[in-house]
Amino acid sequence: MAEKPEVITPDSIDTDPVEKAGNDSSLVLPGEVLPEDLIIIPLFDRPTFPKMMGPVIIDDPRMQDTILRLQTDNAPIYIGLVLTRPSDDNLPHQPESIDDFFEVGVVARVMQISHPGENKPMQMLVQGMKRFNVISMKKMTPLFRARVEYWKDPDVINNGEELKAYSVAIIDCIKELVNLNPLFKEGLSLLLERVNLSDPGSLADFSASMTTSSGAEIQAILQIVNVRERLEAVLVLLKNELEISKLKAKISKRIEEQLSKQQREFFLKQQLKEIKKELGIEKDDTQTEIEKFQRRLKKLTLSEEAEERINEEIEKLKLLGPSSAEFNVSRAYLDWLTVLPWGVNSKDNYDLKKAAKVLDDDHYGLQDVKDRILELMSVGIVKGDLSGSIILLVGPPGVGKTSIGQSIAKSLGREFYRFSLGGMRDEAEIKGHRRTYIGALPGKFIQAIKTCKTSNPLIMLDEIDKIGASFRGDPASALLEVLDPEQNKDFLDHYLDVRFDLSNVLFICTANQMETIPGPLIDRMEVIKLPGYILEEKLEIATRHLIPKQLKAHGLTKKQISLSKTVVKEIIDGYAREAGVRGLENSIKKILRKATKEIVAEPDKRVEIKKGDLTTLIGRRYFSEDQAFRKPRVGVVTGLAYTSMGGATLHIEAIAIKTGSPGFKQTGQLGKVMVESSEIAYSFVRSILSDDDDAVDFFKNHLIHLHVPAGATPKDGPSAGITMATALYSLVKGQPMIEKTAMTGELTLSGLVMPIGGVKEKIIASTRAKVSKVLLPKDNREDFELLPEHIRSGVEAEFVGTYDDVMRICFPKK
Repeated sequence: MAEKPEVITPDSIDTDPVEKAGNDSSLVLPGEVLPEDLIIIPLFDRPTFPKMMGPVIIDDPRMQDTILRLQTDNAPIYIGLVLTRPSDDNLPHQPESIDDFFEVGVVARVMQISHPGENKPMQMLVQGMKRFNVISMKKMTPLFRARVEYWKDPDVINNGEELKAYSVAIIDCIKELVNLNPLFKEGLSLLLERVNLSDPGSLADFSASMTTSSGAEIQAILQIVNVRERLEAVLVLLKNELEISKLKAKISKRIEEQLSKQQREFFLKQQLKEIKKELGIEKDDTQTEIEKFQRRLKKLTLSEEAEERINEEIEKLKLLGPSSAEFNVSRAYLDWLTVLPWGVNSKDNYDLKKAAKVLDDDHYGLQDVKDRILELMSVGIVKGDLSGSIILLVGPPGVGKTSIGQSIAKSLGREFYRFSLGGMRDEAEIKGHRRTYIGALPGKFIQAIKTCKTSNPLIMLDEIDKIGASFRGDPASALLEVLDPEQNKDFLDHYLDVRFDLSNVLFICTANQMETIPGPLIDRMEVIKLPGYILEEKLEIATRHLIPKQLKAHGLTKKQISLSKTVVKEIIDGYAREAGVRGLENSIKKILRKATKEIVAEPDKRVEIKKGDLTTLIGRRYFSEDQAFRKPRVGVVTGLAYTSMGGATLHIEAIAIKTGSPGFKQTGQLGKVMVESSEIAYSFVRSILSDDDDAVDFFKNHLIHLHVPAGATPKDGPSAGITMATALYSLVKGQPMIEKTAMTGELTLSGLVMPIGGVKEKIIASTRAKVSKVLLPKDNREDFELLPEHIRSGVEAEFVGTYDDVMRICFPKK
């Protein structure tokens, strides 16, 4: 079959089958003689059968030209129809050799050719004549030419009764198929019209062609020589077809039943709806919505403006159909207006003892906040109602600002709602979107009122110092109306466009620092500072709250693990010196996780945590003893600073570099104010030592370098003035200051010590660093004396008015 393809021409086609078959020894009528050389037309879907008529479509223009040239003579045109073998991807493909064809095909006579024109498919009507076996085949571009051997008609005289039985069974199957699938009705009509039912072979061929079986399965029927075997194979195909049809009928019936049931229910519901409407039992959708809104209004005490607006919208809704686009907008607006708790207030708690107990049970310390809430309740008892207040809690992370808000709401008996302002850049989050926008909603405050279902909840605004601004507006400015007691009684949300009274709401804001909060906003709030906790307070918090909370979270009991106060003190001192208690809680979590692992391995074991186990459990100490407070050195002085994380100690260092000329520089990421303070300190120390020849010579020949660790942390503020001056004085005089002493205060060029802020935070930081003496400006004496006793204890305060007082204390004359 590897012969070179031969180009086909009309001369190479045998158009005289009578002459070609003249030497055949068998006697046949001239009209029945078929050619032994045939043009092969490949079939890709299903084979054809003898005595069947059907169309053959040819798309290839070259093949069309060849067929049309054969039509020039009056002699009949015979072609061979052979099914191609299926490819691996089951897609039609052009055959390349005899291996791509099945061995058995059917010779067909071309009855009619229809060719609409160029570049259009040509359709031929062909009549199947007889089966043949392909003996050999050549590829002749673009067709195949094959030498074939025709089958002799089988002798069906024998086994006549058996063949008749098969025939009857096939006809019965076809009748059943007609009942199940109407598509077989046309096939049955053709069967009765064209097929002699007494010819079992033809009956088998036509029945096979009626099925929906695959091309390969029908080709298998075509290739069966024995009529009985062919009938049996066709009967199997028909039975399979019958089972498929029964299954399809069953599925169709089930779907129709479901659809019929749904349609029936739909019609019945529609009828019931119409009947109820006639009897006045049921209203339409619009009337139902309006009645829902009116039921809500009966429980509310509306303002005059709100009542007028709601009535207008209800009348407008009556005129709109449910299919109108504006209907949903109006319905959503009315839904918001009627769902808000107009005039609905929760009952406040006036039991001071109960409120104090709730606050003390939830939090240790924070006495300023607790006193303020009890004062608020006292005013409410005298006045008869609790008016809204605006409180700002400022303090480092982890001191309990957010959690105290929940405790306040619990003590007052009010609903609690919290949302964070951190990163908020759109003023619509505060005042809502206008209803002209798709998906418009009220602002956060109206949403909070809706969620709490009362007009006097406690709303916590977290991270108010981290609010942003963008081209969408300035949310901080929008808050001015909300947090102003004189304005928020008529708060106007852009979505509602109706004033709502927020004057009974208790607002609690939280922040880590006040510097980033706009001044007008701070003016509207009562500021309470939460400086942080000292070791003793953290110990109590851990014992009362953190350890029980984490034991419960880890599924442990006090019988399974022992965590003594000595160990907790070591954790606080060595691992958690920050102002808050989050670091302490994280350390406790880490210890309990590892203890839980040991208990899982040995269920009956009681884990006892010892001081020496901490390095294994949570790593090495973050704070060592020498870091807590360094020994006195020349040019090194401990100062006190106030940061967003609470109070901190700074070890300011100064060294001298002999250069032969004077000079001064500062490092440590100092801000502009702090740089000016260092220059003031340098000038002041030079001026007070101008009568000391050794000091004058020292300044003249040395560059002095002042450094404020840690270098990666930005620092600013004037309160390190006396600290930097003392470091410079110690360096020039070569004398270290007294030990365990820290200081803070702003220095002027004339030597006065000015007052500073953050006294409480700085005293707490000095206590954590084990400082025994603190130098404070004289004007801060009252701030120190107002501090709680447990914070002041252990710290000796020295109050200085001028720098002479600082030198007298830090450098006593021997």
